[in-house]
Amino acid sequence: MSEVGAGITVLPVNECWDLMKSVSLGRLVTSVDGRPQIFPVNFVVQHRTVLFRTAEGTKLVSTAINNQVLFEADDHTVSEGWSVIVEGRARSLHSDEELEEAERAHLLTWTSTEKTHYVRIRPDNVTGRRFRFDAPRQE
Repeated sequence: MSEVGAGITVLPVNECWDLMKSVSLGRLVTSVDGRPQIFPVNFVVQHRTVLFRTAEGTKLVSTAINNQVLFEADDHTVSEGWSVIVEGRARSLHSDEELEEAERAHLLTWTSTEKTHYVRIRPDNVTGRRFRFDAPRQE
């Protein structure tokens, strides 16, 4: 870890993945009709990829048309917080092998909407930061 400012630390990639495993809600950032869009999704980390389920609709179509995406997950307590951003390529899973692997992740959806499509984000770059809220401010 390297400190970049008062209370801000750059996280190593291994820690980024460990932190992402500790939460289940993140945000998918993609492009829809040439405009950035952000969607909350519940997810799991599986083999250093991000896996989520979705229904037919904007998220599924946008990841097929523009597979370059960002994914962000974060969490915080009273004294600190962290944020991890994954830049990568999203792809819907179709083969029996891919779907069986995804099913083993036991990814549960939060809503009653039927979400029959799995999407996997393979990372090109993973970055993260930890923020200490009680750090003295630099003037």
